[in-house]
Amino acid sequence: MTDFRTFTELVLAQMPASRSEDAFIFLTDDAGGTGPEHLTYAALDAEARRIASWLQDAGATGRQVLLLHPSGTGFIKAFTACLYAGAVAVPAPLPTEQGQHFARVSGILRDAEAVAVLTDTANAPEITAWLAAEGMSGVRCLATDAPGHGDAGAWRMPSLGPEDLAFLQYTSGSTSDPKGVMVSHRNLLANEAAIRRSVGSSPSSVYGGWLPFYHDMGLIGHILQPLYLGSSAVLMSPVSFLKRPHRWLKMIGDYGVTHGGGPNFAYDLCLRRITDEQLAGLDLSSWEAACNGAEPVRAETIRAFTERFAPAGFRPEAFFPCYGMAETTLLVSGTPRGTRPVVTGVDSAGLERGEVLAPRAGEPTRTLVSSGVFEDFDVRIVDPETFEERPERTVGEIWIKGESVASGYWRRPDTNKEIFDAVLAGGNGGNGGTGEGGWLRTGDLGALDGGHLYVTGRLKEVVIFAGRNLYPQDLERAVQASDKALGVGSGAAFAVDSDREHLVVVQEVRASALSTDLRTVATAVQALLGKEFNIPAGNVLLVRPGTVRKTTSGKIRRTLMRKLFLDGALTPLYEVLEPAVRELVADATEATDATGTAGARPLEPVV
Repeated sequence: MTDFRTFTELVLAQMPASRSEDAFIFLTDDAGGTGPEHLTYAALDAEARRIASWLQDAGATGRQVLLLHPSGTGFIKAFTACLYAGAVAVPAPLPTEQGQHFARVSGILRDAEAVAVLTDTANAPEITAWLAAEGMSGVRCLATDAPGHGDAGAWRMPSLGPEDLAFLQYTSGSTSDPKGVMVSHRNLLANEAAIRRSVGSSPSSVYGGWLPFYHDMGLIGHILQPLYLGSSAVLMSPVSFLKRPHRWLKMIGDYGVTHGGGPNFAYDLCLRRITDEQLAGLDLSSWEAACNGAEPVRAETIRAFTERFAPAGFRPEAFFPCYGMAETTLLVSGTPRGTRPVVTGVDSAGLERGEVLAPRAGEPTRTLVSSGVFEDFDVRIVDPETFEERPERTVGEIWIKGESVASGYWRRPDTNKEIFDAVLAGGNGGNGGTGEGGWLRTGDLGALDGGHLYVTGRLKEVVIFAGRNLYPQDLERAVQASDKALGVGSGAAFAVDSDREHLVVVQEVRASALSTDLRTVATAVQALLGKEFNIPAGNVLLVRPGTVRKTTSGKIRRTLMRKLFLDGALTPLYEVLEPAVRELVADATEATDATGTAGARPLEPVV
């Protein structure tokens, strides 16, 4: 596969060898009463040529094309058509689907300078009206499933090189506004090769997943990797998975899925929602690589999932904790094949000082899960202020070099200089390097130990309290473990400043699981954080499910939650705030309680 200059050339070469085989099977929602959609390589090739000819006639070669499709084979045909046309695909969430909005997509449309939008007949009228309302009537819209558009016989092979863009991957924006990562054909080929080596996939592999097609793991891992291999994939929609997690695991046994996964919360959801009766009918013995990435990997999730689903044939060495991001196309590191995830206990106090030390008897311990090893990248741990390389077992910012690293964000030259062309201090580049630039600053914190990468948190989200570095996910996990009514993965911890730094915890509450009143729950959260982390936790907001904002991959958007809190845009079911923090809230709706101490405000009963 190294003989191909572009991903387009590779995909075209896969078509003749597999023309009658299923490339993709999409499992539609049972509520519709329809069976699976089968898309053979022959049908994909014909449809991609037809749609590509329309794009070429529309002048889209070398230009950006926005893809707004529901989950299904239509998106795959449209993306492949962009490859065939030499256009730059811009996958984005369909605004008419649940939980999505035109505002985000309007920003992507304008930032990407798209010249066309591809969608389906069901959504074309609303999208056409939206384009007109945005003053973008010059942007052409095509319903790719409508007959009579394009001619497969008129398609022309585009002139492409390795540095030409394959697509723009808009980031999910856990700490900032979405930005379009420029993924070239060289980047894509390099990362697909890295994925194949890391997970041990082959043309006989069967991929399976439910992640959004516009998300980097869903697109590159579950759609483009099968195309790269000439293998097959079985897919379903995120909504279908969230409604019935059992369908995902049942799909693995029904179709012999070997590779596929999702963020940590997906495995937690399976643990909570799959019944013993459903478990008895599962067969997970074919699963070779159960990827766990896109958000912090929890040791307790790995342990509980492995134990619960062992009777269904799930093997502990199948778990594949990994690390990656859109800026590196996708994968950076992963657990070596055939080995169990590496779980390490470290001294909590040492970690707060930036050191990875062995646990001390009788002292608090934090458990870290290795994100595996890296074969296709140069990875360094760097002091984010001095830019000096840090030694092993010391926490710093993760910096990366490699052929998969994108050239930057679309139309962001100043940001690209800072993020994609960083230079190590000292002029030696560390480890005998030359000190040249070109390092990607990931914004993630981590440490190296024996070739393994341990990711500890996000640089912008660390709570610095009395000289200690506290990781918000640790605080959130402790809170959620204190009461079964507090949703796992549904809380945000962050700091605000006034006279000093104050910790704020926003946590969703499931009313059906409450065994006591909200005041008691909030008081218990305060006491727990004070005891386990030795910090005052005077600010707790208990909120309804769905309040805590997340990215498309399930990451908590803590920076956004902090802004919403300070803007007074959160409506708690119950809150307790310190007076100094209450004064910070822009839209304070209640006065501090008459005693001058922290005020508790129940706004409405839980129903």
